[in-house]
Amino acid sequence: MGWTDERVETLKKLWLDGLSASQIAKQLGGVTRNAVIGKVHRLGLSGRATPSQPQRPIFKAPRAPRPAVSAAPAPRRAAEPSLPSAQPVAAYYPEEPGSATVLTLGAHMCKWPIGDPSSDGFTFCGRRSDREGPYCMDHARVAYQPQQKKAGRSGASELARSLRRYI
Repeated sequence: MGWTDERVETLKKLWLDGLSASQIAKQLGGVTRNAVIGKVHRLGLSGRATPSQPQRPIFKAPRAPRPAVSAAPAPRRAAEPSLPSAQPVAAYYPEEPGSATVLTLGAHMCKWPIGDPSSDGFTFCGRRSDREGPYCMDHARVAYQPQQKKAGRSGASELARSLRRYI
């Protein structure tokens, strides 16, 4: 549909009334938002009565206060000894619910998941993570276990077997 003089006058009136290009396109019918914008620029219409802005809510609901963490932070130790390589493998045991949720989890908190992520009781450990990794010392022992040596293979025979792969 073309731009008749009547449609151009309607466009000018609606534009100066402060309607958006998409609102004008709907009222005119048979024309797109981009066509209205192009015509406005070609006509040199720049002044508007009121700028078109989406309606904003006048009242914003206050945010709920952040829940206070009930557990006091653990006292800092001078230096944690590194994990010895001859530690026994940690056994799995059911854990108590953690103190951190997705919303309260911080940068230096243990991110070990506890429970089923699809349930309402899902939490994270939340204890202080003094290490570089994402877990506290107890969960790091479970997550990062030292590599076990393979029994029955000597160093020389293993090296020869590895080299045969590449030759």
